Amino acid sequence: MVNQKYLDKAEVLIEALPYIQRFNRRIIVVKYGGSAMLDEELQKNVIKDVVLLKLVGFKPILVHGGGKEISRWVGKVGMEPHFVNGLRVTDADTMEIAEMALNKVNKHLVSMVESLGVRAIGVSGKDGGMLTVKKKYSGGEDIGYVGEITKVDPTILQDLLEKDFLPIVCPIGMDEDFQSYNINADDAASAIAEAVHAEKLAFLSDIEGVYYDKEDPSTLISELNVSEAKELITSGRVIGGMIPKLQNCISAIENGVNRVHILDGRIPHCLLLEIFTNRGIGTAILGNDEQKFGTENAEEISAAQSGTEEQKE
Repeated sequence: MVNQKYLDKAEVLIEALPYIQRFNRRIIVVKYGGSAMLDEELQKNVIKDVVLLKLVGFKPILVHGGGKEISRWVGKVGMEPHFVNGLRVTDADTMEIAEMALNKVNKHLVSMVESLGVRAIGVSGKDGGMLTVKKKYSGGEDIGYVGEITKVDPTILQDLLEKDFLPIVCPIGMDEDFQSYNINADDAASAIAEAVHAEKLAFLSDIEGVYYDKEDPSTLISELNVSEAKELITSGRVIGGMIPKLQNCISAIENGVNRVHILDGRIPHCLLLEIFTNRGIGTAILGNDEQKFGTENAEEISAAQSGTEEQKE
């Protein structure tokens, strides 16, 4: 008799098959940041997930943050980090530290990917004029060298994908006077996903997804269309940092990205669980015309999970 655990593994692989077929040679942009970057085991799991996506036929682009690493280095040199409306105030000295810290993170991620047998190249948004920015203000207040993206030139990314590299992008850009600016990694990932016409954009965050009631974990929303996402913002059901994240999701969908996923990067292999299983574990945002996979009918759910109903894209 075959051991059940081996049968379970086979079932997992079979469940993943239609997604592997569906997204073969499609671009997926993964934004990686938050607490998942601080834990070594979680970091390894995220990189393994991205490498697996590459090896089964996806074309992943990894866009990383590094705010906590920047704060650590700012503290090392005896400076105090300052924030306005959740955005880091970046003076000239902080900008120099930020670029150093982010490039350090970038090359560390390149090393991790290369150690798993996949060729990776780390690039800054400055390289090849990829990310052009203008100064970003917060409520009219000058917060220093923080950039708002005005243009994306995806040529360097397309060339790297064509040559079978995995691009890893550091969110630093330049304005028209070639001054460097720090860019919010969510903003960079969203803009890049739009520019390369990505099939999917995944945000690895520090929360499980989007809730109808942020105080009640049982209200996690598996799928939202753009209209519902906008309603959550206008109704005040989502607040704080989730508002710009949802706005990035909406912008990406309205500019050609097929689906956007918000995932808890602290969950091991969250990326694989969301993309390769019928139900997923986070929140997926989709266009208004796309049919949701979710249903309230238990029999339909069961049938869908067994493959007899249409599967989630």
